[in-house]
Amino acid sequence: MDDLIAWLRGRPYYEGQIADHRRIPAREAEFADVDLEPRVVNTLDKQGIDGLYRHQAEAIEAVRDGKNVVLATQTASGKSLAYTVPAFERALDHGGRTLYIGPQNALIADQEDTLSELARGLGFGSRVSVRQYTGRQSKSEKREVRDRRPTVVLSNPDMLHYALLPYARKLWEWFFSSLETVVIDEVHGYRGVFGSHVALTLRRLNRICERFDSDPQYVCCSATIGNPVEHASRVTGKSADSFALVDEDTSATGERHWILWNPPEYADQENRSGRRRSSHTEAKRLFVDLVSKDFQTLTFTRARQAAEQYATESAKMLRERGQHDLAGKITAYQAALRNDRRREIEADLHAGKMRGVWSTNALELGVDVGGLDAVLLDGYPGTRMSAFQQAGRAGRGEDAALVVMIGGEDQLDQYLMGNPDDFFEGEPEEAVADPENEQLLDDHLLSAATENWLMPDDDRYFGETFESAVSDLTAVGELDRRDTQHGPRWTYAGNGSPQHEMSLRTIDDREVSLVDRRSGDSIAELGFSDALRDAHPGAVYHQQGQSYEVVDLDLATDTAELQPTWADYYTQVLTDKDIVVERDLTEKQLTARPDTPVRFADVTVTEQITGFERKDRASGETIGTETLDLPETTLRTRALYFTVPEDLETAMRSEGGEYGFNGGIHAAEHGMISLFPLHLLCDRADIGGISTPFHGHTGQSTIFIYDGYPGGVGLTRSGYDAVESLMDRTAKLIDGCTCEGGCPACVQSPHCGNANDPLSKPEAVMLLEGLTGTD
Repeated sequence: MDDLIAWLRGRPYYEGQIADHRRIPAREAEFADVDLEPRVVNTLDKQGIDGLYRHQAEAIEAVRDGKNVVLATQTASGKSLAYTVPAFERALDHGGRTLYIGPQNALIADQEDTLSELARGLGFGSRVSVRQYTGRQSKSEKREVRDRRPTVVLSNPDMLHYALLPYARKLWEWFFSSLETVVIDEVHGYRGVFGSHVALTLRRLNRICERFDSDPQYVCCSATIGNPVEHASRVTGKSADSFALVDEDTSATGERHWILWNPPEYADQENRSGRRRSSHTEAKRLFVDLVSKDFQTLTFTRARQAAEQYATESAKMLRERGQHDLAGKITAYQAALRNDRRREIEADLHAGKMRGVWSTNALELGVDVGGLDAVLLDGYPGTRMSAFQQAGRAGRGEDAALVVMIGGEDQLDQYLMGNPDDFFEGEPEEAVADPENEQLLDDHLLSAATENWLMPDDDRYFGETFESAVSDLTAVGELDRRDTQHGPRWTYAGNGSPQHEMSLRTIDDREVSLVDRRSGDSIAELGFSDALRDAHPGAVYHQQGQSYEVVDLDLATDTAELQPTWADYYTQVLTDKDIVVERDLTEKQLTARPDTPVRFADVTVTEQITGFERKDRASGETIGTETLDLPETTLRTRALYFTVPEDLETAMRSEGGEYGFNGGIHAAEHGMISLFPLHLLCDRADIGGISTPFHGHTGQSTIFIYDGYPGGVGLTRSGYDAVESLMDRTAKLIDGCTCEGGCPACVQSPHCGNANDPLSKPEAVMLLEGLTGTD
């Protein structure tokens, strides 16, 4: 591997891009003895499994002991056996059933194949049967699943919400009454709005199980995150002390070489620009070189269209080198492909027939594709968790493997390129979900009331606001109260299905349809607030590799008309924002500045889009500005905020005057938001901010950072807990950037409603270092 890396350093395009190179030593497997049912032993033997890793054995024993379990180990560490063994044992012994919940249908199909093969190995009459139940199946296929009454049902959160819980009494009593194990695979993925919805759906599942006198154990499989037990507890509704944590990976791995590869910076004659060569271009060159050297290589990129485009361009480069056979063994993998095509690619990767793949994060999950020689990350995936999950695809037995992460030019990528220790040795990010979000609770209570009447003690499932929420829903006629000899009961008072009126994927009830003006075809659906920002008249909107211009936005019918465009510019909105503190919830003092509290509060953010800029796609320069007349939106959410001490404000104004001060607090706000994903599993677009030289609530200059979802989903609450670390890292990010006036790598934000003006780096660093006592 050292020879390969030396060869890369000698390539014509190499200009010192290797920012860091680390060797992760090989690890030998640790096995443990565990007594298994003889038929299970036989079927594992047929699969070539003659022993269990210690972490698998520990998880199996914990399930047998009646504990809920969180298994948090790396990709390809054999997590599935930890729940398969007890699930099969219970089915063999007394017909106990298992519900497997996976995030993607591709993963569900892969699990069905794997578990069905193991079940067949148990022999005729084993009582173990495995079936998937997903929205892709026809009505007759779903009916067949219910008629066959399998012992293991594999599904997803949406089907649990739409198809299982609403018909628990009519169609699924046989299943819920004998349900003993619930597997939540990839539990780290249930975060934000989706995770909060899923958490409330699982509370409804727990109610239904109690109705049928079952009390299933949960087995949650997770990547490495900072709060596995807390998160599993929050998602499942089970107490944290009921979980056993198994997080030491004892599977075998070969030596792994990690390279952080930073594309060269463009520079003009005056100063350093902060702009860098495309990570896509760098990844494509590395990909083609590695495949040419007979390294089976997988490149992860963020967008479906990017995967398709760069797979095509990579194959073209190989043909230009005369390597036509290799060019035919390159493809793209993404969720929009037909199911049979995805399975074909997975099988060819596993068999070594496919030599190179460009993929979205669809291959990050546990679909089995074998071990690869090299993995390239085209840009930081957004979280360390995802980076290490994707890197886990590299490694074939005990052979050495290569992982290269190519930096993009935004803040987080460049921070990690300059601070590699924070990437390799930093604490894992925390997953955040908020089942107590009052904006989501009402719809789930209405759904729960159709599944089984609500009772006063259901606050065990739905929390402290249950009583007031039920009272409000009854007052407006959506719940019907009935007084019985056992106390009050509430049932759904409406018609139809509240489950089908609610999506687990969104929090915005009002949606705008984006329609192609030529064909009348629907392009996408956007929440109302997102539509105002992304589908206003004149906006350039991208979907599936096609660029569109919005020619009309009709808010009376909630429809936007778009037409294809070849515009070489992009658009960015301009906004006016205001924030009102409704109620302070808690506060704490900064360690270095006891005179400066940081507060966490309920807030209302009012925003109005006033216009937009057209920006040159190549240079980022503004080439035109237009005004817009759009309605104001209001967001009730939660925020952390802090004021600027008078002595620091005086020093900042002395340094840079009015512009420097205003630009300093604005730059600090941007920088802190950009680094939220270092602490939490989120995207910076999930967070909003306002910095103002004077705010009426505090009477001082104030910086607000707020959760971008109604009611909040716990992001800024967690940011409040880690605020001092966040400030310190932001100061290092801004101070360490080589640009002169601020760039996408430090303080510019693509989401800024003020066109990234004013921004000033020196005053931002002065503020953050002053608040944390560092320099």
